[in-house]
Amino acid sequence: MKMKKLTAMGMAALMAATMIPAVPVMAEGEGKVYYLNFKPEADEAWQNLAKAYTEETGTEVTVVTAASGQYETTLQSEMAKSDAPTLFQVNGPVGLKNWKDYCYDLKDSEIYSQLTSDAYALKDGESVPGIAYVIESYGLIVNKTLLEKAGYTLDDIKSYDQLKTVADDIQSKKDELGIKGAFTSAGMDASSDWRFKTHLANLPIYYEYKDEGVDDAAELKGTYLENYKNLFDLYITDSTCDPAELSAKTADDSRNEFVNSEAVFYQNGSWEYAELAKTFSDEELAMIPIYFGVDDENQGLATGTENYWCVNKNASEEDIQATLDFMNWCVTSETGTKSMAEDMGFTIPFKTAVAPTNVFVKQDLENTEAGLTPVSWNFTTMPSEEWKNGVGTALTAYAAETGSWDDVVSAFVDNWAMEKALTE
Repeated sequence: MKMKKLTAMGMAALMAATMIPAVPVMAEGEGKVYYLNFKPEADEAWQNLAKAYTEETGTEVTVVTAASGQYETTLQSEMAKSDAPTLFQVNGPVGLKNWKDYCYDLKDSEIYSQLTSDAYALKDGESVPGIAYVIESYGLIVNKTLLEKAGYTLDDIKSYDQLKTVADDIQSKKDELGIKGAFTSAGMDASSDWRFKTHLANLPIYYEYKDEGVDDAAELKGTYLENYKNLFDLYITDSTCDPAELSAKTADDSRNEFVNSEAVFYQNGSWEYAELAKTFSDEELAMIPIYFGVDDENQGLATGTENYWCVNKNASEEDIQATLDFMNWCVTSETGTKSMAEDMGFTIPFKTAVAPTNVFVKQDLENTEAGLTPVSWNFTTMPSEEWKNGVGTALTAYAAETGSWDDVVSAFVDNWAMEKALTE
């Protein structure tokens, strides 16, 4: 079984590698930076920031962005090369298990001293192999103009029951409103399915962990999978398309449906702000919690990080130092902090952070100040990409009525225990 898994991963890595442009070879003795970026939506901003740093310092910075859903296989492929990434990322403790032997200890670095809280350091005993570089939120993005056209305001949606009532009503009069559905397509293509097999799947894990008083578990009871079903059912019935079509719907499809005002609700995160701001004003946009029917009156947005920078300790001393300098510049310089706040829409956990212009980030802060509890990101404890893919496959079959919800529960609970056992 393990041999089959390794073979499949190797083939995926090889396929991903064919999509990666060649990394320029620098003259010997010159420090250089090769950043393997996790975020496709921030690629343009990172390319611009890398260019600005090179112009200012003379240090060559290459940014390569992995395709959506292909980061781990791309990283495996690139790390096997002689010109491997000097800067990469892991998603938290689970991801670190695969890569900690490659991680430079950042505990004495300048960037570590810039953190606003030690909570943003990813630790392994006394060492610091990773540092969080962005704090983000996700929830339901709302087109307030369309919502008001349908006869509602944000004040009408403060719970799952109210969300369902409003969404069902909008769906029933979609033709009258000139839209295609209440929700954008819950696309299960690889570019989009992470929203449901990871981000939406975080909620039943969050509430179960909360009940059990833990921050990880070798086994899950599946206590809140009925709530998970209720949300997913709402997404696929009050939708812009037939549920059977979801297997081919992409992230771009979903975004375009929202941008074109074909749907009122769009599950996604604060990282979408820069793209949506090209079409909408701040007054037209809002982000509300993904109400789960558990503790709705106290629930805030899902806020956290799965983005930890790591430096490749196997790089040359010159490249390691160049990489550390680049990281520190990104989070302390006016150019770097402005780009991360405005172009990328990031809230960064560093002392010199620029106040965010991102309306979704502002709403998260307002929610917290109002006493709402942010939903923590527990999907970093998911046992493997294979587990996520199993959940995604089961959700896709369920939506198309070629599988049952029992299959989703089995993929969630049974496969969790099996995959966790393999990582011990």
